[in-house]
Amino acid sequence: MEKHKELIIGLFGFGVVGEGLYKVLQQVPSFNATIKKIAIKNPGKKRNAPAELFTTEKDELLLDKSINVIVEVIDDADAAFDIVTTALNNGKAVVSASKKMIAEHLPALLKLQQQTGVPFLYESAACASIPVIRNLEEYYDNDLLHSIKAIVNGSTNFILTRMFEEKLDFNKALLLAQQLGFAESNPALDVEGYDALNKWIILLAHAYGTVEAPENLLFTGIQNIELSDAVVAREKNLDIKLVAQAKKLSNGKVAAFVLPQFVRADDHLAFVKNEFNGVVIESGFADKQFFYGKGAGSLPTGSAVLSDISALRYDYKYEYKKLYHHTPAKLTNDFYLKIYVSFDKISDIEKDAFEWVEEWHIDHGRNYLTGVIHAEKLLKKNWWKQPGISLILTAEPFIDNVEIKKLKKRSLELAGILPH
Repeated sequence: MEKHKELIIGLFGFGVVGEGLYKVLQQVPSFNATIKKIAIKNPGKKRNAPAELFTTEKDELLLDKSINVIVEVIDDADAAFDIVTTALNNGKAVVSASKKMIAEHLPALLKLQQQTGVPFLYESAACASIPVIRNLEEYYDNDLLHSIKAIVNGSTNFILTRMFEEKLDFNKALLLAQQLGFAESNPALDVEGYDALNKWIILLAHAYGTVEAPENLLFTGIQNIELSDAVVAREKNLDIKLVAQAKKLSNGKVAAFVLPQFVRADDHLAFVKNEFNGVVIESGFADKQFFYGKGAGSLPTGSAVLSDISALRYDYKYEYKKLYHHTPAKLTNDFYLKIYVSFDKISDIEKDAFEWVEEWHIDHGRNYLTGVIHAEKLLKKNWWKQPGISLILTAEPFIDNVEIKKLKKRSLELAGILPH
């Protein structure tokens, strides 16, 4: 029986994920993988590992010919890109958890993988312990993948769960998330949707072969969700989640975005609470499949890094089949969404942007409307992201362009529902 390739690891970063990986490897001695050196920024900090493992010199890892795998789990995207680039050019396989770095540099990283032929794996960069990248890469054919929707950020999901279950307002729920370690002291990347957006850019490449810059995707976070929105949702037996989704439209193009959404009680994603993540994939013959697991934390993320390290023993690499062996799906913003908006003043709302408004009323001290809007109009203007305005997708948000003319005709009956 052929012996597995021995892996000698140079590890960058010994925070939550790095230490998690170190602990996991200690518990799996048969793994045939050894951490030879760990690069860190602050040498004075006490760490739960032998002092001789640590260095502040990155070249001790990148230029060491005996090290054949670089594992990069740092939070500096620019430094991470430099490490990954140097390692691949030096013929070292790389495992990374840096979603921001991968999302921002995806075209360059794809080119580098083609030029060097060296594996670059990053399962832990999206959904931590859930093996979603490998499944999209190996299992789902582009032509049969109807849609993928997911909760990919544990911090925002924890906050929304607390707002619903304990009736906390946003700021109190955020404070609790920070106290329990589910949100950073500076939570903007999570709560404003940037973290979910970066993960979605990565998953789109494996789902549909779509390589897109983060700034071209429609997104926001949960920073403007009010407790009154949760009250409205509860009255309608709905939940609110920050949902990343992509759907193949009838013209073959893909609509993709990250936005808060009302979720029905029987939706798979309604089951995903607190810091957990969930992914629902709908394909031609398999119908819906649901992946569920911890999306953050030391050991869940460490286990995903370990899974990539394990795959390197067999020289596994992503083939990007949807990108290189199929015709990649094109992203489009030519589609319509049905949205709910809550707001303080009618003057804050760009009324003319809506195709039509179905409902408008005042309740719980707030104004509410439900209407249909073209995605391009949301992408080009930011009025709906301003403080005091909360935009949430309805439970069935997509309106196909073919249907829009029929619905527009019917909507004329509702004309004049908004005050001027």
